Amino acid sequence: MRRHPVARSIGTTTLSLTLVLAGAGLVSAETPTADISPEQMAAMRAAFGLSASGVTDLIEAQEEAAETEAALREDLGEDFGGALFDVDTLDLTVQVTDPSASEAVRDAGAVPELVDNGEAALEAVVEALDAAADEAPATVHGWYADPVRDAVVIESAPGHEAEAEALAERVGAEADTVVEESAGTPRTYADIVGGNPYYFQEGGGWYVCSVGFGVVGGYVTAGHCGAEGSDTWRDVPGTERIGTVAGSVFPTSDMAWVRVTGPGFVPTAEVNDYDGGTVTVTGSTEAPVGASVCRSGQTTGWHCGVVEAKNQTVRYSGNERVQGLTRTTACAEGGDSGGSWLAGTEAQGVTSGGSGNCTFGGTTYFQPLNPILERWDLTLLTG
Repeated sequence: MRRHPVARSIGTTTLSLTLVLAGAGLVSAETPTADISPEQMAAMRAAFGLSASGVTDLIEAQEEAAETEAALREDLGEDFGGALFDVDTLDLTVQVTDPSASEAVRDAGAVPELVDNGEAALEAVVEALDAAADEAPATVHGWYADPVRDAVVIESAPGHEAEAEALAERVGAEADTVVEESAGTPRTYADIVGGNPYYFQEGGGWYVCSVGFGVVGGYVTAGHCGAEGSDTWRDVPGTERIGTVAGSVFPTSDMAWVRVTGPGFVPTAEVNDYDGGTVTVTGSTEAPVGASVCRSGQTTGWHCGVVEAKNQTVRYSGNERVQGLTRTTACAEGGDSGGSWLAGTEAQGVTSGGSGNCTFGGTTYFQPLNPILERWDLTLLTG
């Protein structure tokens, strides 16, 4: 995990810290489909080349796709092989491992695809790699199940593909595996920058991260953004305390939540868009692979992309291994860690790390939100 000391004095700079925490409502099954801010609308139009009505159609289609995926996952049982959403055609493809399941997929309004491996077989390989992770060479940067190719992808440093292939052989991968060069060494986004949402102290140094989503009594963020029992602050050198990290897990997972105790800090359902507006969170229904997602972070603001894969294992540069992350094409940079990910107005997760940047592009991973809520029995606040 790469971190840097604060390089300049904050002085009289005003820090606008909108805690992405929620107001009165709880998670509801019925949510508005296109109730997004003008800023998010603009970001999605820019990212996907859509009109305003096109963005609305996209959000509605992927919300419907998420419901269809969940229903078919339950109905098909072991014949369910995975699901893919296409942001261009708005079609949901549901993979099956038995051709007889195709008719049920069509009846549900989705496109069936017969695959050799499927989700369960791919995840079994991911689990085997996870179990052998401590013995994996540092040149292997991570692995994930790729439903598009029906294979497990192992990412390696350039020129070290043979080491990744040897790892796959060592764990006895039964499903197909593909070795690819990693775009860069993944790192967490907790770099020190000035004028950001919240600070925490570790080892005598100050660090900054972005607030995630609101829960009753506090907010969630990334686990590498503060150890359990540490305090979070509005400014440096810590004159206005927001709260205390009540639970934190990193590595293995990258999740934490902060219990807000500071006077004047009220959890709301709003995500700061860093352009004078907010997006109101309406729920936490998980979007399928291929769906559009947008993220908010104090360093780079709003950026959008698509979900490439779920349940990826990533080995960060400090040899911290994190499992269960979601892989996306949206960019992020240092200080964006812990920030919010949305599919429309549905909360998806908090920024963990990635490679690249928002000038040249890159890959960013987020820790899914629902496992955070489940771990600490938290209630997401919604508007």
